[in-house]
Amino acid sequence: MIWNLNGPEKRSMSAVDTAWLRMDRRTNLMMIVGILIFESPLDIDEFKQLLETRFLKYRRFKQCPVGSGTSYYWEDDPDFCLDNHISRLQLSDHADHGDLQAFVSELASTKLDDRRPLWHFHLVENFEGGTALIARIHHCYADGIALIQVLLGMTDNAPAAGGKRRKQRHEEADNDLWNKLYRPFAGAVTGAIKLYWDVIEGTIDLVKSPSKLMKYTNLGLGITADAARVLSMPNDPQTSLKGELSDRKKCVWAEPLDLNEVKQIGKALDCTINDVLLASVAGSLRNYLLERGDDLDGKDIRAFIPVNMRPATKMDRLGNYFGLVALSLPIGIANPFERLYELKRRMEELKNSHEAIVALGLLGVAGALPNAVQQFSFDLLTKKGSAVMTNVPGPREALSMAGSKLKDILFWVPSSGEIGLGVSILSYNGQIRFGIIADSHLIPDPENIVNRLQCEFDKLLYGTLLNSWEAPLSPMVIEQEIHDWVAVQQLESVLEAARMPQEA
Repeated sequence: MIWNLNGPEKRSMSAVDTAWLRMDRRTNLMMIVGILIFESPLDIDEFKQLLETRFLKYRRFKQCPVGSGTSYYWEDDPDFCLDNHISRLQLSDHADHGDLQAFVSELASTKLDDRRPLWHFHLVENFEGGTALIARIHHCYADGIALIQVLLGMTDNAPAAGGKRRKQRHEEADNDLWNKLYRPFAGAVTGAIKLYWDVIEGTIDLVKSPSKLMKYTNLGLGITADAARVLSMPNDPQTSLKGELSDRKKCVWAEPLDLNEVKQIGKALDCTINDVLLASVAGSLRNYLLERGDDLDGKDIRAFIPVNMRPATKMDRLGNYFGLVALSLPIGIANPFERLYELKRRMEELKNSHEAIVALGLLGVAGALPNAVQQFSFDLLTKKGSAVMTNVPGPREALSMAGSKLKDILFWVPSSGEIGLGVSILSYNGQIRFGIIADSHLIPDPENIVNRLQCEFDKLLYGTLLNSWEAPLSPMVIEQEIHDWVAVQQLESVLEAARMPQEA
């Protein structure tokens, strides 16, 4: 709906976007933060031109969220000026990744200026001979997958050998990126997802017509049962990941994994890439918590995982089009292979459930309710988890922007309510990057989590190589040999020996 009120154009905000807008807290700001690191300096004039033609083609980026109570809308900023959303700076003369991490952490802890559209770009010039472009965009504008696509839509193919840039129409590049980034999560619920958009976009007033909500949620697909299960889940166990939050965040990232190696391990172990990556994260969290003295015997912790639910008709739009599933990470399991297959089993169960649709409906309902009720509801929900984890597939080949090759790209997912840990996984140009954003009071040393990721993946890698096999391993074979095939202690000894300096 659009209102013409003899002033700037106003467009109603969807209930889901409203929920994300009102989720802002001093301890958890609803910003998606990303970094694009370029090999050579980024020309500021060319960058501004890209923003004008490719970023601001989405009118929403010239609009502010305005409203009160349960009525929110997008309003054109009458004084919009691009320069208000761009900052140029330099860190120290010999700034390294530690300095950049500290600066990103400061930005992730700082609110956007709510007098203007809620986004900002920071160009860190002369960083390792190039430019680090940091983007901060409020979650109410769009979900992470859409925002990364918008940023990548400002890029072109990387320069070819000899410095010549490959020519390609921008529209074709955009379409290719959309096709790569968006995948349906479960084809069996496509009809339910389509029906839900009448609710989410405000066609149906959920508060005034609860009977219609039941009509749309009770679709004979087990949605009602899944809703009851989600709402009745017990709170997550008390670990070092749970506790009082502060208003400061720490952003860190790990050295990348080789995507081809992850694919090969997944193929050999009859698992998906996602299974392997999540198992590595679970192992890293396990060892971190053990070091901090947590008792993990028989314990799981839940991670809320965003699931893309964007219908085909919404592929070229901003907004939030995703649900959430709660994955129980088996951190109480010591053996990395046993942990991997248990996690795979749980992921299969989630793929056959309707939790994502339930969460999507809950977000729509929350956005239509008074703010105090929404905050109370999300406090209840976030007590059931300890982390937010997201995995976004990025471009397979290197890209460039304004003639500068994009060397690396990272992003951090915001947490909500009482959750103090966010884990982001992004693939780009044959590598997989892990980023962690953590509450600095609750988790003062998140680098000790990301630094363990390589070791956890190596356990799966070396364990697979040490086994003699001629065909892909089946879960049944792994289950039979899991305790006598490769012990965790043996793997750790192998890894430790491999990292010892060799005598001349």
